[in-house]
Amino acid sequence: MTEQQTVAAEGVVAEQKGARKLTGRVVSNKMQKTVTVEIERLIRHEPYGKFIRRTTKLLAHDEKGECREGDLVTIAPCRPLSRRKSWQLVEVVEKATGAPK
Repeated sequence: MTEQQTVAAEGVVAEQKGARKLTGRVVSNKMQKTVTVEIERLIRHEPYGKFIRRTTKLLAHDEKGECREGDLVTIAPCRPLSRRKSWQLVEVVEKATGAPK
């Protein structure tokens, strides 16, 4: 087994060339080992050319429970862990400011 396959077999997100990663804001961490991440993107309205914000909420696996609401995180796809959860936390890019709840 190669090193990359070994890392992937251990459940860690494999660092592959061109692997899809998304960055978003944590909006909920009320579940055990799961966070809700809101991904925001801009699309262009065809007839008018105005840019519109679209959001997508994804559930991501947070094994260590290190995320808090408001954190900026990077997530990557993984095998389905539940009905709606098929993303895994890669890193916390920026911690939320302010006092914890």
